[in-house]
Amino acid sequence: MLPAVEDALAGRASILPVPADDSRESALLTTSLRAGEEIDADVAVIVSTSGTTGKPKGAMLTARALTASAETTHRRLGGPGRWLLALPAYHIAGLQVLVRSAVAGTTPVALSAGFDGAELASAVTSLGSDRRYASLVAAQLDKMLRDPAGATALASLDAVLIGGGPMPEEVAERASAAGVSVVRTYGMSETAGGCVYDGVPLDGVRVRIDDGRVVLGGATLAKGYRNPVQPDPFAEPGWFHTDDIGTVDDSGVLRVLGRADDAISTGGLTVLPQLVEAALATHPAVAESAVFGVADERLGQRVVAAIVVSPGCAAPTLAELRTHVASTLSSTAAPREVHLVDELPRRGIGKVDRRELAARFGG
Repeated sequence: MLPAVEDALAGRASILPVPADDSRESALLTTSLRAGEEIDADVAVIVSTSGTTGKPKGAMLTARALTASAETTHRRLGGPGRWLLALPAYHIAGLQVLVRSAVAGTTPVALSAGFDGAELASAVTSLGSDRRYASLVAAQLDKMLRDPAGATALASLDAVLIGGGPMPEEVAERASAAGVSVVRTYGMSETAGGCVYDGVPLDGVRVRIDDGRVVLGGATLAKGYRNPVQPDPFAEPGWFHTDDIGTVDDSGVLRVLGRADDAISTGGLTVLPQLVEAALATHPAVAESAVFGVADERLGQRVVAAIVVSPGCAAPTLAELRTHVASTLSSTAAPREVHLVDELPRRGIGKVDRRELAARFGG
């Protein structure tokens, strides 16, 4: 796909990448994003958003936006280099690996979907001695840190970008202990991928908070949607109004607290699942967790948690976890139900699927 990306950046063609290994999703995107119909001349790539509800939207990205993202990323990381392609190219994170490679004049090294530590180590070696980078999601990082060969390979890279959702603190701590240079990224298809690294916007990226919502602007912004929606988050010229809730401190560092559409309204108060998950992550028996709301006649919604128990630990009780959460957050945020699962359901490139959990345990 690299030649197609090079043609798109040069203005010779426009592309709409869809998954080759999922005929159902491919057909959905092809129909919803109007494949085969005329595309605006200045649009290089149309990338499907990763939302879970409604009709898929396609972020219309110009060559200028994609190139700006690649160039500012390389400046932030210390210079261009060679990349591992560990994510699907029809998602913005994988596509940006191809864009960065095209801009740098390099060729990425692709990994299989279920790569292990040995494959990763071989791929890293084949990158050569120049600057070497990877873009992963937290679940991939977690898997490689549990594999000695994978952990050693990651530690030899100049930077490992982590996107696609929050990274559990426990994973971040193990990555640091293993010597992995992790960079937490925040962004989306509408911003040509990650545009804020470790809370600091890339050069030319603008961030502000409106009524608690994160609003993004700058050179990496998409032109708009292939399928416009109402209200239009691009309605304000030069800005994209996200569904994320966040804060910016006095030094300009952005902290994303969670998504507005994930918020749980319980007993007249609002609980952000990500904050509860962060509290649960500090319990030694919790390897992973997902917090979501289910309907409740008295409260409107009640806070529920699905957890994966840490290896070698006994399953924590509901009372134990409620006390643990209430030690750092309001008691309102403490889960009223806990369900043990072998693994959390995920969608796209690794985001936890809270809606599936709510449907599973909301009866």
